[in-house]
Amino acid sequence: MDLIPRYNVAHKLEKRSLLIAINCIAALSIFFFGYDQGMMGGVNGARNYYEDHMHFGHPNPEDGTPVIDDELLQGGIVSIYYVGTLVGCLVGGWFGDRYGRIKTIALGAAWAVLGATLQTSAMNHTWMIFARLINGWGTGILNAIVPVWATETAEHKSRGQFVAIEFTLNIFGVVVAYWLEYACSFYKGGNGSFVWRFPIAFQIVPLLFLFAIVWVFPESPRWLVKVGREEEGRYILGRLRGETGEDLGRAEAEFQDIRNIAELERKTASRTSYWSMFTGRGSGKLHIGRRVQLVVWLQIMQEWIGIAGVTIYAPTIFRTAGISQSDVQWISGLNTITYMLSTLICVFTLDRIGRRWTLYWGSVVQGISMALAGGLTTAGQSHPEGSALAKAYSSGAVAMIFLFTATFGATWLTVPWLYPAEIFPLEVRAKGNAWGVVGWSVGNGWLTLLCPVMFKAIKENTYYVFAAANVITIPMVWALYPESNQRTLEEMNLVFAADSIWNWEAERNFKILKEQNPELVQAAQRGHSALDPETGLPVRSSTARNMSLDVHGMQTAEEKQTFKHG
Repeated sequence: MDLIPRYNVAHKLEKRSLLIAINCIAALSIFFFGYDQGMMGGVNGARNYYEDHMHFGHPNPEDGTPVIDDELLQGGIVSIYYVGTLVGCLVGGWFGDRYGRIKTIALGAAWAVLGATLQTSAMNHTWMIFARLINGWGTGILNAIVPVWATETAEHKSRGQFVAIEFTLNIFGVVVAYWLEYACSFYKGGNGSFVWRFPIAFQIVPLLFLFAIVWVFPESPRWLVKVGREEEGRYILGRLRGETGEDLGRAEAEFQDIRNIAELERKTASRTSYWSMFTGRGSGKLHIGRRVQLVVWLQIMQEWIGIAGVTIYAPTIFRTAGISQSDVQWISGLNTITYMLSTLICVFTLDRIGRRWTLYWGSVVQGISMALAGGLTTAGQSHPEGSALAKAYSSGAVAMIFLFTATFGATWLTVPWLYPAEIFPLEVRAKGNAWGVVGWSVGNGWLTLLCPVMFKAIKENTYYVFAAANVITIPMVWALYPESNQRTLEEMNLVFAADSIWNWEAERNFKILKEQNPELVQAAQRGHSALDPETGLPVRSSTARNMSLDVHGMQTAEEKQTFKHG
């Protein structure tokens, strides 16, 4: 394949080895994302940072714990980052659909390096605010495109597993951030600027490596087909799936599915701007507006079930539970380790029980643990400080926070990032995933801004707010979110073709459309060979001109064009 540079790893690796290599690069980006999130928990507790440079607090003269004088400034410095991710994801989605996944990853890494450099050198809160805004822009670009690249190269039968592995590296980033900051806190008694500047600068290392190495990796075969570079797309898909025996048939069937769905999408959707996606105008039976709402709210709820508060304000949460300042930092770090290990549960269960059931059991356990954390903290504070009962209740509250974090890592951590990359049409997949990052940015920014205010105003009752959010997610997922597990990316257009918003109507409609459009689901058919039994060569499917997303659309050509203007 002369069109693809000789240095590209697709020429040397194939099938699972190539998928693992792609997964490692995607995981490196996700590692940076996790590190960047976990980093601010320790930075906020560095005396030189909050007292000498940012001027939003001072140390307690008795025990040295941070006393926050300006909660809004503290929360604002943290949350402005998510304004940057919001803008960055929209840029990344547009750039990714126009110029490809690889170039977008490189752009995001370069921009994040600039932001990290500016944060490292910040001398006051104004400088820090603008630096975090720029850093957030780079993160937003990466978050918009990396899950798309990963899902577009993975097989539909193991797509969830590969993305779940990436998010194990995401939480490993949080672990590294916590323990690196814990080690730095002993440098010069924890009073110098090195305590917080070095952990911020550390993220530049993986970003530079990501920028340098991503150029030798293959572009998404689905994006290549979308832009008319079918020969390259077919070659890379063959390297990913195999080119001998039954592998050849499966690769060819998947390639034909991609070609057909790309043609059908172009016929069905007439508008692809962000505004058109948000309103749903011009998308016809693709119902892109509905998909946008689903991914935005799934990401918002991911933050409001409590993880944003636990990740960034873990030291504050443990102090609220009655833990001494000397123990807060290492307990927070231990919590991140259990958090990381719990993500391995998702690796082995996500493709077995599906996305919906993963969210269900997560919401139940998380809701119970948050409610108990609030109750146990209240009970502990009703007894004299240092008494046996106060310590027992405080230990129980900490255990519930650990349980919440572990459950989140096994459930809600991965699905809200995987789902947007799975459900959008190929024509706007990067932009669609960007809408998910918009929801994450809004939910995270909103919550991190309010968290210090909430903990000061209602203290441990904040846990009950998180518990209530978990309860709300159960009927929300049950009624509105169709399953994407074990379905090809191309099949998801059939799932969302129903005019009803309800999940049960979508599933009923999907069954009908799947029978009407066999050309769109070749790769998903078990036991179906895409090879001609006489010649042994791949069977070329018919083009998408005979296909429809309307259950009544398998009639005249004129009738099939009516939904273009819906």
